[in-house]
Amino acid sequence: MSLLQIKNLSVDFVSENGTTQAVKNISLSINRGEIVALVGESGSGKSVTSLSILQLLPTPPAKYSSGAILFDDEKNAPINLLQAGITELSNIRGNRIAMIFQEPMTSLNPVMSCGKQVAEVLSRHQNLNSAEIKQKVIQWFEKVKLPHPVEMYNRYPHQLSGGQKQRVMIAMAMCCEPCLLICDEPTTALDVTVQKTILELIKDLQQEQNMGVLFITHDLGVVAEIADRVAIMYKGEIVEQNSTQEIFQYPQNNYTKALIACRPAQHEKGERLPIVSDFLEGKKEIKKEVINSSAPPKEILLDVQQLTVQFPTKTNLLGKVTATYTAVDDVNLQLYKGETLGLVGESGCGKTTLGRTLLRLIEPASGKIIYNGTDITALNKQQIKDLRKNVQLVFQDPYSSLNPRLTIGATIAEPMGVAGIEHNKKQQRAKVAELLDKVNLPSSYINRYPHEFSGGQRQRIVIARALALNPTLLVCDESVSALDVSVQAQVLNLLNDLKQDLGLTMLFISHDLSVVRYMSDRIAVMQAGKLVEIGDAEQVYYHPQMPYTQNLLAAIPKVKV
Repeated sequence: MSLLQIKNLSVDFVSENGTTQAVKNISLSINRGEIVALVGESGSGKSVTSLSILQLLPTPPAKYSSGAILFDDEKNAPINLLQAGITELSNIRGNRIAMIFQEPMTSLNPVMSCGKQVAEVLSRHQNLNSAEIKQKVIQWFEKVKLPHPVEMYNRYPHQLSGGQKQRVMIAMAMCCEPCLLICDEPTTALDVTVQKTILELIKDLQQEQNMGVLFITHDLGVVAEIADRVAIMYKGEIVEQNSTQEIFQYPQNNYTKALIACRPAQHEKGERLPIVSDFLEGKKEIKKEVINSSAPPKEILLDVQQLTVQFPTKTNLLGKVTATYTAVDDVNLQLYKGETLGLVGESGCGKTTLGRTLLRLIEPASGKIIYNGTDITALNKQQIKDLRKNVQLVFQDPYSSLNPRLTIGATIAEPMGVAGIEHNKKQQRAKVAELLDKVNLPSSYINRYPHEFSGGQRQRIVIARALALNPTLLVCDESVSALDVSVQAQVLNLLNDLKQDLGLTMLFISHDLSVVRYMSDRIAVMQAGKLVEIGDAEQVYYHPQMPYTQNLLAAIPKVKV
């Protein structure tokens, strides 16, 4: 018998408005020593499936309408987890079956040291004294390759980087040596280099412990790197499952073909990205030029000269700054009219700080930012307000950057009021409808609220709001990094269309080099606050000069087809 067998599982969510079927009659097995990837877009039911294994869904509203989840660790009698009691489940959770969640910051307790949080799991499941527990925690910190493991024991989550926090989560999940590990999008929020080390770590530990792993993700590159078998999930159903090699080389289901084809890495610049509906509706792949083949004229729109940004780290009793951290270090950069410049680097390299400083949302310590011939570092508040009409920002998370209490019509109209562009209600509604049309959303959505939209639709609303003042420069800060591959394709197509139709200039900030290569005319690479390489996008992507850029590119998961 397999380590875990999910048989004909159906999960419903019951509310006053009716019953929603989240998972529909799925079957899946995981063996010891095997990594099975469960792949699908947001809302496909993959997280509901994983949470069902450990019975972590609240019931109600969740209801298991059919099926069984059989767990057999060969030490105890096989059990159906759906029928297990609270005591039995408590002994299994974190001990025989462990889980690593997507966002380590929200999964870790901010008021407990990292060592104490791992120790808590050991004290619950293993008969050890406090000294033995501490020693074992430190050993696991060494195993997951945390620097200075003894010091890490007493550190708090906010003192660690994203990758270090995720290693603490892995140590917490692995310390009781479970036979099944569930990984729910454990690398989604991480840089490509950190992601690579985390994936290697999970694979090494899995082989060392001969564990079964259920790895949930929407990133097909990660799947190709780590999984033995793949199950593709769509609208609550498993539509295809096979070995990783077979899935990528000979996909059978149209949805699987769509997920593989939507990835920007598969396409040249100027080639329109296909979307899922193209495949599901039986359309042939659409290829349309979306970027002019001729090089943009070298007319400088933005000239950054010796820009330095510092943040205070220490002050004396009088409040005087005595130590600073340099986030952007003597950067020189030019952005030409009509081009897309990609800005890449790891978390903490200074790319977001640089993007926000160009908009004067962060004040520079020194240097000049010359926009259209004007040094904007010398502008007063009113002049900065006028500048905002020409320079706009698209944030990473579309949900937190939209006011949940405003309709999207009011949200898109708000910048016009702030900028002093007066419209009567009829004109305003017409302008909002025009902006929604530009981002391919029906004007009938004008009175809906943000929670009524999907992630991709919310990101389009954010883009519509950014376009409300007819800007010439758009700064996109990780604006597609949290999106599913098919939704990402829609937003990237939209940005390219808008660039052509409106003559926009874009600074495209991301840690995903394959997306940056697809979108950009040039790529600039940042490391530790400095600009270490800049050049033509194809040149930097395929023939990088600097070791840092080479390492970033080497860390990208490759799909071997």
